[in-house]
Amino acid sequence: MIAKLSQGNDHSLKFGKKKGKEIIANFNGGQITSEAGIVWLAELDEKLRITARFAECFQDHRHLSYLNYSVHQLLSQRVYGIALGYEDVNDHDQLRYDPALAIALEKLNLDDSSSAILAGKSTLNRLEYCPETILQQQESRYHRIEANPEEIKKAFVDIFLESYQTPPQQIILDMDVTDDQVHGHQEGAFFNTYYKGVCYAPLY
Repeated sequence: MIAKLSQGNDHSLKFGKKKGKEIIANFNGGQITSEAGIVWLAELDEKLRITARFAECFQDHRHLSYLNYSVHQLLSQRVYGIALGYEDVNDHDQLRYDPALAIALEKLNLDDSSSAILAGKSTLNRLEYCPETILQQQESRYHRIEANPEEIKKAFVDIFLESYQTPPQQIILDMDVTDDQVHGHQEGAFFNTYYKGVCYAPLY
């Protein structure tokens, strides 16, 4: 998606069309976003199919007639939010109004762009949280989206390897850790000779 300066004195930038609707940036005010870069990230994601393949690792037990958001849309919204620096799920109670994120997820309400068209924190939380007491999410009333951890691991490895023309023969994982100094007798804290103090160092 390449911006083109429009002719005339309005200094607008035209970014082409999305589902037949023009995307134009100008300086006229109105509904404003500071997250416009997510549109390009979504375009790249559409080509690489990262979130689409991620979504294939989930099983959706919800009733189709009651769905407003597919698993792919929920995952994409959560991933895009993290990419924008919003790591907490409750951030989406504000992000759900963001027009750039709505464009990226192809959920923009063209009749009323000020209305919340994206999922809020409660809906996204159902995607992430499941009590340990629920063994079969298919039988659960609220937690009906089930992740397959092994498939997720495999998908991420496959996506990583496909980024190379020739898969590497060896992969070195160089992990670093941030020490968390403690000043009492907290359980699980030990003296670390490298950090020269009593701390939590969860990778060691």
